[in-house]
Amino acid sequence: MRRRYEGNIDFGDLLQRWASADNRRSTRFVVTGIVVVILLMRTFIIVGAGERAVIFSRISGVKPGQLDEGLHLNIPIVWVPVKYDIRTQTYTMSATSSEGQVKGDDSLNALTSDGLPVNLELSVRFHLDPENVWKLHREIGPEYTDKVVRQEVRSDTRMIVSGFPVIDVYSGRRQMIVDKIKERLTRKFSKSYMVLDELLLRDIKFSQEFQAAIEQKQVAQQETKRMDFVLQQARLERQRKIVEAQGDASSIRLRARALMSNPQLVQYEYMKRLP
Repeated sequence: MRRRYEGNIDFGDLLQRWASADNRRSTRFVVTGIVVVILLMRTFIIVGAGERAVIFSRISGVKPGQLDEGLHLNIPIVWVPVKYDIRTQTYTMSATSSEGQVKGDDSLNALTSDGLPVNLELSVRFHLDPENVWKLHREIGPEYTDKVVRQEVRSDTRMIVSGFPVIDVYSGRRQMIVDKIKERLTRKFSKSYMVLDELLLRDIKFSQEFQAAIEQKQVAQQETKRMDFVLQQARLERQRKIVEAQGDASSIRLRARALMSNPQLVQYEYMKRLP
């Protein structure tokens, strides 16, 4: 005997189930497509102008060498590229908060050989060694400015300044001090796979006591120069009067000789003075 189906069919429920199944399939398709696109994008590495890329392998670690500018193949998930800027960079330590990398007063305090404090503002221009970026990444990492540049500049500057008296820092030997700091930093940077391009001594501030002493010395020097000028003028005036007196005496002698040798000249001179 044939079984009779009882009850009404809920077509709305069927349609909802079919739609739900279609949505799940569509979602899986979209997710799969996104994953495929991401994997394809990560299959290539684009190294821009003035950059180098270092490859870190999750299997073997940092790969020797670095990728130059251009398009390169990559193994997604296994290789992790890290990009570095090899163009010239400037690191500034200044008392003005808006000028340096560190906010606030980042100037450098040092003591001279005679124990007097000086305050220096510096700028360092450098670039990474393009052929050894992978070594820098392996031994130092992306924080090279804080680990090397900042620490070495502050340490070496203090060491070099401590070998000079404050008057040398103030006077014309300042360039010698800068050259010694640069020479020392060049070696330190080279060991850290960086190249020092330039060291700029932006400003030096001295203690108030030293500044007051310098100002007093300058005033004294100006006064000395003024006195030297007055004395020189007095000497010139004295010499002028001596020359003038000598000229008068010579003129008198010549006139006396003329009168003695020509008595008629006396009568002539007398007649000239008559009214």
